[in-house]
This record gives sequence, C-alpha cells and structure tokens, in this order.
Amino acid sequence: MKSRVLLLIFCALLVFSCGSESDKEAGAIKIGIAKVVQHEALDQVEKGIIDVINESGLDVQYDLQNANGDINTAAQIANKYKTEKVDVAVGIATPVAVALANSIKDIPIVFGTITDPVGAGLVTTLDRGEGNVTGMSDAIPTKEHIKLFKELAGIKTLGYIYSSNEANSISSLSLVEEACRENSIELVTQSITTSAEVQQAAVSIVDRVDGIYLTTDNTVFSALPSLLQVFEKAKKPVFSGDVTGAKQGGCFAAYGFNYYKAGRATGEIVLEILNGKSPAEIPVKFMTEKEDSDILFDLDAAKNCGIEIPSDLLENATMIIKDGVLTENTPDASSEKLTAE
Repeated sequence: MKSRVLLLIFCALLVFSCGSESDKEAGAIKIGIAKVVQHEALDQVEKGIIDVINESGLDVQYDLQNANGDINTAAQIANKYKTEKVDVAVGIATPVAVALANSIKDIPIVFGTITDPVGAGLVTTLDRGEGNVTGMSDAIPTKEHIKLFKELAGIKTLGYIYSSNEANSISSLSLVEEACRENSIELVTQSITTSAEVQQAAVSIVDRVDGIYLTTDNTVFSALPSLLQVFEKAKKPVFSGDVTGAKQGGCFAAYGFNYYKAGRATGEIVLEILNGKSPAEIPVKFMTEKEDSDILFDLDAAKNCGIEIPSDLLENATMIIKDGVLTENTPDASSEKLTAE
C-alpha cells in the first residue's frame, strides 16, 4: 500500500512537472511595462505600447507595474523583471527607466517619455542606443511655450514647480530658466519630492506669480487637480506642456505631443527588438511631426483669468473646452502659427 501511494504521488508530480514544462515551451513572449506613477498621460503611453504590440499578432503576456512615485519600488520592479527574465522591459518615465538600466544588463530595455535620456545616463548619444537600452524622448518646445504664454497672458512673473529628485524635471528647469531670461520674465520656483507636496507648493507661490507653467513632470501631474484648484481660485492661468493631462479642464492652454501616439512610437521600438534588432542599433526617437502634437484651449479657464484667445489660434487648436465640454477641433492645415520650430 505504501509503495502504491508513493507511486501515485510520483505520477502526480510527473504530470505537474510535464505540464509546467509544456506551458513554458508554449508560453507567450513576456513584456514588462512599468510606469513611475499613474496619471492620464502615462496611462495613454502604456495603452499605446500595448495596442501596437497586440496589433502585430504576436502572442504576448504583459507584466504591468506602477512604482507609485517611489524609487525603491522602481528598483524592486526592475529586480522582478530581471529574475523573471522578461523578453523586453519597458520603463515609462525617468526613475523607472533608470532603475531598469541599473539592474538589467542582459535584457533589452526600452524607455518611454524621457525628456533628457543623455542627462539621465540612459544613453551617451541620441544617434543610437546604449548597449541594451534605447527608447523615446518626450522633449517639448519649452521656449516656444513660454513665449506664447507671455503673448497671451502678459505674464511678468512665472511660477514653476518641479521634482528635485527626477532628472527630467532638473533638465526641464534649465530650459524654463533660459526661456524666462530670453523673454524678460521673472521666474519663481518651488521644488517637491512627492505628489503630496504639490498643493502646498502651489499655495506657496500662487500669490507671487502671474501664472504657472507645467512641463512633463510626472509627480506634478499625478496631483494636477490640487494645483489647478489653487490657481483657479486665484484667477491665475496655467499653461501645460502636456495636453493629455489637461483634457479634464483647468489649464487655459496646453500644447504638446499626443501621449497615446508617443506610446505607439515606443511600442514600435519594442517590435523592432522582438524582430531581432539590437537596442544599440536603434536611435532615440522623438515626436517631431505636426500631426503628433495637440493644442488645447480651455475657454472657461481663460475667461476666469480674463484672457481672450485670438481667433486665429483657436482655429489651430485640436481641442477646445467650453462650458466644461471637450470638443475635438480640426485645425486650419494652412496655418503654421503654432508649429514647433
């Protein structure tokens, strides 16, 4: 009887083992996608990546992770992907991408929406990838934004909140400082380290500025409603470099590329790698075409701040918010007024 029981146990273990091995052989390609924090723009990047890969017809399993703005969590996610040997690891935003690159040396890494990949140490040149790392940059025309902000709102002092622990934000700060010098605008800055500090940072500078400019700072955008509430109450304008996060209203103007399209561009890089291309062969991609960008004007927010948007600019807008309703618009294709240089 004892021998029979042992035989049954052995057979059961053998079946389980064979089943596991079979699953492994027939297993799908595994792609890890991690974002630094959850907010609309990064969610759209993630969606764009997944849509492009799914459209390719490949059998893919996704391991989706969110670091919740914590660098230690980002490192844990990187170690998880390394241990599980995903086929490609994707990092959306700088802290996660850097964590992946620091931990993983033998698996392809694709970064998405990194403002300054060279400054972040992910690559040494934009002409090609670095070892097992390449990706897509979300650099925006900051100087053009601030010049337009001054023209529309007549600002003389500009507020800027940035994450002191994120390379993207430090790089963006330099561009904002330069743009303010060129346009004779006084800059008032406030640094933060977590999204919980955004509202207090807004409160601390709102009375000292004529308006506030937002770049693609993920920590700030993860707490955007609290910032908008402060500036709406003070009747002071917000200009955003991220249109996706401004669709809910509150920013009188937003001008930047479409994050869903950026996600698709990132996904195309992943497909190149899955099709056999080395990350080192793939240059850093940028969103440079006019059709990649969106322009949004919130007429409700503009009215609250006493700003009138010229009709020629409204004709160029891809989206307009009026009476709380977002409407898609078809810009005048003949006008180049807002085209980034």
